[in-house]
Amino acid sequence: MSRCRNMVDIGRRQFLRGSALAAASATVAAAGAGMPQAQAAVPSARVDYPSNRLANVSELALNEPLDVTYPDEDAAGVLLKLGTRVEGGVGPDGDIVGFSTICPHKGFPLSYSADQRTFNCPGHYSVFDPEKGGQQVWGQSTQNLPQYVLRVADNGDIFAEGVDELLYGRLSNVL
Repeated sequence: MSRCRNMVDIGRRQFLRGSALAAASATVAAAGAGMPQAQAAVPSARVDYPSNRLANVSELALNEPLDVTYPDEDAAGVLLKLGTRVEGGVGPDGDIVGFSTICPHKGFPLSYSADQRTFNCPGHYSVFDPEKGGQQVWGQSTQNLPQYVLRVADNGDIFAEGVDELLYGRLSNVL
């Protein structure tokens, strides 16, 4: 009996790796087939909460965090006046932002470094940039810092109306 000379013994691990890659490729192709690109985009993680007054613009000092809680008393956060217009910033100068101060990686309380202009985690050294919407710039976290959706009223009161990421320790952003 003659054997085929072109056969290759690929082994179980190589076979499984190849099978997983083929299955993943087929799933992606099937999910995207016939769908316009705009519909295949990841939806926003923003969750609307009841509007809650956090502070007044007059209470904020440049580059000094003001402690707040949102969306409830168990969710520590800060308001921050950055001094430069940023995406997602509100107020007369577009420089007021708000963030959760619980690290999205393992729930450590974050500290703000006025010198570095970053939120820093003492647990696994994740670093978040408030001028870039809470983007993680270093560390173990796999998620950006949850940012508050803010609104400033005519009298200067600052209201939070939602959060753009999942808050640490919650299975959903629903109260």
